[in-house]
Amino acid sequence: MPTPDLMPGAEPLTAAPRPELTGGRRIGVLLSHGFTGSPASMKPWGEHLAALGYGVVVPRLPGHGTTWQDLNTRRWEDWLGELSAAFDQLRAEHDAVVIGGLSMGGALVLRLAADRGDQVAGVMVVNPAVATKRLDVRLLPVLKHVVGSFPGIAGDIKKPGITESGYTKTPLRAAHSMMQGWRPLVDDLPRVTAPLLYLRSDVDNVVDGASEPLILDRVGSTDVSRVALPDSYHVATLDHDAPTIFEESATFIARVTATGPTADAVDVEDADGASGGTQ
Repeated sequence: MPTPDLMPGAEPLTAAPRPELTGGRRIGVLLSHGFTGSPASMKPWGEHLAALGYGVVVPRLPGHGTTWQDLNTRRWEDWLGELSAAFDQLRAEHDAVVIGGLSMGGALVLRLAADRGDQVAGVMVVNPAVATKRLDVRLLPVLKHVVGSFPGIAGDIKKPGITESGYTKTPLRAAHSMMQGWRPLVDDLPRVTAPLLYLRSDVDNVVDGASEPLILDRVGSTDVSRVALPDSYHVATLDHDAPTIFEESATFIARVTATGPTADAVDVEDADGASGGTQ
């Protein structure tokens, strides 16, 4: 069966590293979009990091950027497999790799970090989902056999005139598979030991407050930074606070991979005895 045509902006993004801009080291960054979204939601972030010299890959997760019916044939293992393959390729070609994701993409990169241990230099998540307070999801095991989809969740953006290029419907079989991946991930969060940058919108109409305490209380990372995004909704990577995400992530990557002028400045301060402790 042929693959449906891609939606505009759903093409993957790949940018080669420029080690002359990153202290001579080849640093890779893997970014994952969320459920029913596409690479379009991550490209501005990826392009910003690529301009700083990082090798960037934004894959298109299977079933995304085509049709919701296509997504309904895909499962958590398919999306994780796509990210794992991209991570392995980056690892083979770079000195260090940082991973990041939005929403379900945040859950997927946390899963990757739990599985890959010290192969991951750092983890960045924006409004990640690993749980929900919604009671209707308990009916998904039955509803997915009766109803094909619920109304869409894409496009929760405060900034006027900005669209995510996501689906207008939420496929239930795929949604149930995603949620089945949450419990094993929550159980394994103590295995996430890489430095963690956690970025969270003050108002999020898609991911409720159930996920944040589970993640921040259970991860094994001792280096954890939380950054509030006060002027954005769920798809914050395309919203008013996108510059904050870009700047905070660039500083984080430079620090955890010891590259670039930010890392050099921290080293100098530490050598002089100035304060610059763990965030």
